[in-house]
Amino acid sequence: MADPQSREYELVMVLSAEATEDEISATVERVDGLIASGDGSVGDHEMWGLRRLAFPVQKQREGNYVLTRFGSDPSTIAELNRSLKAADDILRFLVTKVELRPAVRMSSKEAKAKGAG
Repeated sequence: MADPQSREYELVMVLSAEATEDEISATVERVDGLIASGDGSVGDHEMWGLRRLAFPVQKQREGNYVLTRFGSDPSTIAELNRSLKAADDILRFLVTKVELRPAVRMSSKEAKAKGAG
């Protein structure tokens, strides 16, 4: 059973445009290790690839974007942020809590009205 204190998060990282696929993979694996060391569980990754930045960051105009979904205890997020901020190979990052919305159930009258309209 999952830890009741665990919450779902998304992490978007911007890595250097000059980073090779191997370097990107190594960074993603290292971040996965940081999450796991805080008793978190890593979900999936989405490699968004090379994209133009809205403004130059460390004199770079493009960056490789990576999205990571993970579950973690809220108390370990501050440590994860500190570790990511200290990483030289990560230009920018953002950790956001995923708000899980309960499914909305329609009454049978609403469902009929929607189907008829």
